[in-house]
Amino acid sequence: MNNFEFKNPTKIIFGKDTIEKLKEEIPTDAKVLLLYGGGSIKKNGIYDQVKTALTDIDVTEFGGIPANPEYATLMDALEVIKTKNITYLLAVGGGSVIDGTKFLSAAAVYDGDTPWDILTKNIRTEKGLPFGTVLTLPATGSEMNSGAVITREETKEKLAMGGPGLFPVFSILDPQVITSIPQRQLANGLTDAFTHVLEQYMTYPIGAILQDRFAESILQTLVEVAPTVLKDPTNYQAASNFMWSCTMALNGLIQKGVPGDWAIHMMGHELTALFGIDHARTLAIMTPSHYKYNFESKKEKLAQYGERIWNISEGSTDDKAYEAIAKTEAFFHELGIDTKLSDYTTDYEGTAEEVAKRFKARDWKLGERQALMPEDAEKIVKMAY
Repeated sequence: MNNFEFKNPTKIIFGKDTIEKLKEEIPTDAKVLLLYGGGSIKKNGIYDQVKTALTDIDVTEFGGIPANPEYATLMDALEVIKTKNITYLLAVGGGSVIDGTKFLSAAAVYDGDTPWDILTKNIRTEKGLPFGTVLTLPATGSEMNSGAVITREETKEKLAMGGPGLFPVFSILDPQVITSIPQRQLANGLTDAFTHVLEQYMTYPIGAILQDRFAESILQTLVEVAPTVLKDPTNYQAASNFMWSCTMALNGLIQKGVPGDWAIHMMGHELTALFGIDHARTLAIMTPSHYKYNFESKKEKLAQYGERIWNISEGSTDDKAYEAIAKTEAFFHELGIDTKLSDYTTDYEGTAEEVAKRFKARDWKLGERQALMPEDAEKIVKMAY
């Protein structure tokens, strides 16, 4: 196992009817900017619960943060922060709203030329404007980590940012919120969380036995609860296990002491930037091709995963590894997620070359060993057509 340091300062408030606890977490003298997305929280009752909890606090609202948090929209929100002298941010939404709030937390205290530098220059945020979250869509784990991904439509880019200053102060997780989430978004959440675990697990053996078991337990739980979550999101037991699995998949715990891949995400981000495909679905597009292309370097973990998650007991290491890839793709299909780029667009020719061009311009190397070059990414994306 590799050396590591681990600190996660986010306070989790989990369970039924916990949104009312907001009033105990935000300072009474704070000037709060309440951030949310397209307005679904006003239809499902979450908005009313939040407003009731914040009755005695000075609150300004900013809605309309899109599914892929857009830089231009966030810059409008940043202007509100400065004009209204906001001292505290509250994200009420899923990963996109929370990621957008993290950008604002960093941008509000950034004194450089332009906040876009935070993303293009990989500026690590050591301290940002404090913020909390009320999670409405389990998927990304952003409610308990310090990373974010921001989109800029103007340049067709989707870039990551982070730093120890971007952990939420607190996050409220009430599993009851999933009852109003459309099935498409539930499937996305299951896929997103599942792939988050794979990115930290599907590398090469390093003797991190406990970390492997942590990761496998999350994967097993997601596979077990997925049918119930999709069929009956009012099932509280399934909903609570789904929500907590999504959080645990990317709160930093399972990545400690082990190598991480993240090439699937880097390639998937480009598909979202170019075509607007849902983030989770781009991950499902890239996963099978990535594992097939890098089969030799990943087959030991693929076989282990096949044995422990899909109960594959027969055949050689290669046989088990190949079947594990097939089982993963089948799982995505069972969730209603297509796994080829051509399932989403007819305008895919040249995409692989464009992704490689972007990676080359950024001097990016991918994978757990940083051994994948832009030309490798080109081949992997082409395999996903």
